Amino acid sequence: MVPEKRKLMVLGAALAAIVALPGCAPAGYGENTAAADYGNAAEPASNEVAATPGAADATAEADPDSTAEADPDSTEEAAPADEANTPEISEELTTTELTATKVAKMGETVQDQDGFVLYRFDKDEDDPAKSNCNGDCAAIWPAALTNDGTPTLDGVDESLVGTVTRADGTKQLTLKGWPLYRYIGDKKPGQWKGQNVSGTWFVITPEGTKNLTCLPKISKPVAPPAAEDAESSDEASDTGSDYSY
Repeated sequence: MVPEKRKLMVLGAALAAIVALPGCAPAGYGENTAAADYGNAAEPASNEVAATPGAADATAEADPDSTAEADPDSTEEAAPADEANTPEISEELTTTELTATKVAKMGETVQDQDGFVLYRFDKDEDDPAKSNCNGDCAAIWPAALTNDGTPTLDGVDESLVGTVTRADGTKQLTLKGWPLYRYIGDKKPGQWKGQNVSGTWFVITPEGTKNLTCLPKISKPVAPPAAEDAESSDEASDTGSDYSY
């Protein structure tokens, strides 16, 4: 009986050590989060990116009908075609800073002026850049919007930063061609609960690649905030939803 008891004790200790080793839970996840949600990471997704540095605007093609010559007597400069109808975004909704910051267990991240981690979406396109996250998706993953495309940079290469025109005409910052987003499931600066959500969302590095240092199991995104109740509770937000983005 004694040897069997010792075997069970050793096996229990080994299992506990295996669970403790990964230490791969996003900052801010506490005792109320099931360990299974952030242990035993899924097989890493590809980190390959076929992007070219800088902006690649989805609306860059010129109007083929605009062949008339400019009035030689006019002194007024015409607005570029991709900016003429761009909505002006209020300052509080724009991303004014991109900062390379290391966080515990994840390492390299890019954060906005409020310290929130930014993400990239596998269903987007990078060459040329295109955002495919609209509607409820954009309510869960707010785009890093900009008016002038010139955020203050710290640790991020200026040559990799660009913009893309979204479906609604607004401008979104890109990094190495990939549109940038925040995640409403992140309640505090430095959190990265959006990592591997739906198997398509990943923390972006200052080089524009996916950060796969810590890859939790694929999880569901939080539900989009109700129009009449945008201030949903943390508990409700962390339960996940049936949305696929």
